[in-house]
Amino acid sequence: MRRCILYIVFLLLIPLLSRSQGLKFRAGHEPIDKRTSYELFDKKDLSFEKQFTLAFQLSIYSSNSLGNIFRVKNKDNNTIYNLFYDEEAGSCIFRLNEEGKSSLIIAKISQQRLFKEEWINIQLTFDLEEQLFKLKIQDQAFESPKVKLPRRYSPQVIFGKSDYLIDVPMMSIKNVHIGNTTNKYFFPLKENTGHIVHDEDGNAYGRVTNPTWLIVDSYRWKNIFASSSPSQAGSGYNQRTKEIYYFNQDSIAIYNLKNNQTKKLAFRKPCPVKLVLGNNFIDTTTNTLYVYELFYTRPYQGPTVASLNLENFEWKVESYDLMKKELNHHGSFYDERQRQFYIFGGYGNMAYNGQFNRYDLDSSKWQTVDGWTGDKIFPRYFLSAGQAANNRAAYIFGGMGNESGEHIVGRKYLYDFYQVDLDSKKITKKWDLVWKDKHIVPARGVVFPDSNHFYALCYPEYLTKSNIQLYRFSVQNGNFEVLGDSVPIYSDKISTHAQLYYDQQLGRLLTLVQESKDDIQSTLKVYSLNMTPITFTELNSFPSSGSSRKIFLLFLLFGTCGVGTYFIWRQSQRRGKITNLSLTKEIAVTSTPVSAAVAFQPIQKDETPRPNAIFLFGEFRAFDRNKRDISYLFSTKLKQAFCIILSHSAGISSQYFSQIMWPDKSEDKVKNSRGVTINHLRKVLNEFTGIELVYKHGRFIIEQTDEFYCDYVEYIRLMAKFPNIYEGRLIQIIQRGKFLHGLDQPVFDTLKAGVEQNLLPILLAELQQADLGYQHKKSIALAHTIFLLDPLNEQALFSEIKAMYALNQKHEAHIKFQQFCLAYRQSMNEDFPYHLDKII
Repeated sequence: MRRCILYIVFLLLIPLLSRSQGLKFRAGHEPIDKRTSYELFDKKDLSFEKQFTLAFQLSIYSSNSLGNIFRVKNKDNNTIYNLFYDEEAGSCIFRLNEEGKSSLIIAKISQQRLFKEEWINIQLTFDLEEQLFKLKIQDQAFESPKVKLPRRYSPQVIFGKSDYLIDVPMMSIKNVHIGNTTNKYFFPLKENTGHIVHDEDGNAYGRVTNPTWLIVDSYRWKNIFASSSPSQAGSGYNQRTKEIYYFNQDSIAIYNLKNNQTKKLAFRKPCPVKLVLGNNFIDTTTNTLYVYELFYTRPYQGPTVASLNLENFEWKVESYDLMKKELNHHGSFYDERQRQFYIFGGYGNMAYNGQFNRYDLDSSKWQTVDGWTGDKIFPRYFLSAGQAANNRAAYIFGGMGNESGEHIVGRKYLYDFYQVDLDSKKITKKWDLVWKDKHIVPARGVVFPDSNHFYALCYPEYLTKSNIQLYRFSVQNGNFEVLGDSVPIYSDKISTHAQLYYDQQLGRLLTLVQESKDDIQSTLKVYSLNMTPITFTELNSFPSSGSSRKIFLLFLLFGTCGVGTYFIWRQSQRRGKITNLSLTKEIAVTSTPVSAAVAFQPIQKDETPRPNAIFLFGEFRAFDRNKRDISYLFSTKLKQAFCIILSHSAGISSQYFSQIMWPDKSEDKVKNSRGVTINHLRKVLNEFTGIELVYKHGRFIIEQTDEFYCDYVEYIRLMAKFPNIYEGRLIQIIQRGKFLHGLDQPVFDTLKAGVEQNLLPILLAELQQADLGYQHKKSIALAHTIFLLDPLNEQALFSEIKAMYALNQKHEAHIKFQQFCLAYRQSMNEDFPYHLDKII
């Protein structure tokens, strides 16, 4: 009895402990030879006595789907049983059949009831003593009549396509269990590549053809929809209908996540509100979209709030009330119970807003909400706001601003988190992080998967082209993890924004990125990420050895998963502590070269001069037309001015240039400083041939010919040729060292962040591909290059150590590991937490 209870506890715990994983089946819409088949034990012979249970989690992700979920063959006789799925008039039909004879169980369940959650629990028990089957689907139990079953059963279990059963439903499975109190097997299906399936201890058991591993979709954002508009537009997501909306004055594009279908409708009458930014929110109880504008640059007398009926797509004027405040990049949330829409923060008229404003759907009026008690939230913009499920609280996270709200005082990046009680009107500050990494701001929308955490999208808004990254923060103390890969964003214009949504039923996070290059025309790109998001380490953590897997489960079971969160936090702190380490030079000296074409020594000070050249990777060096080193002519301010203008290939306006160079001064006070700086830069550039600083159409721009060379310009050119960037030249550029090495002033942070954010993800992704392809020399080459950008990159270390062992360079691997541990200790003031044998 005790063993039975332990087994039941085991079955119940594993789904709770598991994270993002599963096998998605290529189904009936694919050619027959492309459909998925998964054989549980492949060539291994196993048998059970008295009884055994087959349990797993199932997700059906399309209506009108049918086919074979699994078949069970007995190796000792020809009797075959299968579970077949079908749909009929709003019901899901599960049929347990004895093939070629009859249906033993017909389980008919309402689709609406069954699909409240993304994953369905399926459990089939072979009761060999009672001579019957017991089928359990979620909380509903079914039992077959008596059948003839052997006392000892040797099952061959095949999911999906099997022999002549070629119909496969559009489904995914995960957490497959089979066994009894004596023998039990668990297959989490956490693989990310290949055809071999492993049990929980990393032992190879089964085999799958044509697999799609779901864990990859919990790391990589998938672009599922894209559209464009020639005029100002708005976008949003409807949780009720599972639809993405992208609308302008005249029409709306609708993408349905359930059936992946897109339709476009022209409005019978155009939107009555003149769209500028297309701000909007959705009331799901009435299935209505509300669009609002707060400010117009010219006098405007028309409607400012309108509603769109999402059943018949008819517009209705709601209000003429105009706030007359330009609150760009404010945060917002909707109190569905009180039918009140709140906004907080925003920027306009050289000021940051620190007030709550509220639109009442019943009175059709805007009003300022006063009377808040508790902690004060500083004025800000580029903040994020949201609500947790089933409570009366809203939350404010991050942004930029200051205590006074005056732009002239200068802005400060904020990493704080507030709870706003909508009933008591009390504000509670939960935490305020000391941020050590590159500055970021949150995109719109914080979402709560549970009561302990929230997700937020963050990115460096000061970069024209950057990447949005997903973070998971602790509600209690702000500890965070960086999850998944990134999503690109072009953030030059005020109408560009991104918003995060979470659909619990679909088990997906959605990112809507709406971009504009002129604040008129726009594009919308929608990305999807499966729950639960994972880190890069987790993506590649399975299969693992049996002992490490069991230790991992025990850690989870006893609540020590906080260690992982702390480790991620610690990694985020390290960049602020890292000084100019000599690790990269030691790497180059002690490791075996990969090829003559790729040399990994950082360039030395006695490098051969090149005429008309400026080098920004590694130590800043400048050589005039006579190969004379004139680096000393570039002061810190001139280096900053040169890099800023150079990085804006289409030119930079004088106002924006001044804002970056002198962020704490008003335009009238920087005019003289700007003129002096520009004149000095022009004078220094006269020492070169083929480069000139000009002022055209209101913008400063650096014009170049082929006579002039800059490694940063070459880097930009080579990046545009991705993925063929590793054929020598780009790596040679990076070999000089980190971008703007030795220039540690804050004025260079933006440019450095942009280069590192572009290079590291690409290099790490390429390193992963080299590892998977067993290209050991390439892995070592890429690891060397990554170390030049990030001397304590653990992925690079793990890959290089494994590649060295594969090439029988064990001695070099030991030296490399010792050097890394020493550098880690010097930088982090603690020991590196991994041992060499674990890495191997």
